[in-house]
Amino acid sequence: MESNEASALVLQALVWTLQDDRRAQRLLALTGLEADTLRAHLHEVSTQRAVIDFLEGHEADLIACAAALDVSPLKLLGAKEALR
Repeated sequence: MESNEASALVLQALVWTLQDDRRAQRLLALTGLEADTLRAHLHEVSTQRAVIDFLEGHEADLIACAAALDVSPLKLLGAKEALR
């Protein structure tokens, strides 16, 4: 997977994550990011990897997100490795 494709997939996963207020709040709490910081640093690899780390830490969310995006959970996890 190319870095650009991985980045696009992570951003789709982030949109999915933020569609649920409780999940969005959990993302912010567990990553230590604030909403403004998340917005300002979306393009950074470390922020994008944090989104996948968050999903990876909650298997039910990882599976649900992958299903919603019509990709395998392994593809989401692979996106983290493809980010450079």
